[in-house]
Amino acid sequence: MKIQIINGPNLNLLGKREPEVYGSTSFEEYFEELKKQFPQIDLHYFQSNVEGELINKIHEVGFDFDAILLNAGGYTHTSVAISDAIAGVTTPVLEVHISNIYKREEFRHKSIISQACVGMISGLGLKGYELGIRYFL
Repeated sequence: MKIQIINGPNLNLLGKREPEVYGSTSFEEYFEELKKQFPQIDLHYFQSNVEGELINKIHEVGFDFDAILLNAGGYTHTSVAISDAIAGVTTPVLEVHISNIYKREEFRHKSIISQACVGMISGLGLKGYELGIRYFL
């Protein structure tokens, strides 16, 4: 099984950015833990702050991988283009958010990409990625 994790803008700052919301672990550190926890899965990780690069990655893996876990960050609430990219590929995409988007500012309560995803995990911290992998297993 091949799973691609894609993280969007500002998630490169995990471990530094707002640790009270996002924790003190970098995603790279957490990704190493995931690889140890799921040695039977071919896990891949990609992060970009650029919307077009996220779309390109979805297109690149969206027909060959078994699953995509996508944390689109702020693009969750603004990007019709990312939603269209998800809808245009055959690989199922699960939306993941570290924080609970419904406990945050009102503008974060609406996800434009949800309608194209198989589901959403929100508010369970980094554990949401592990749960997403388990869902696809």
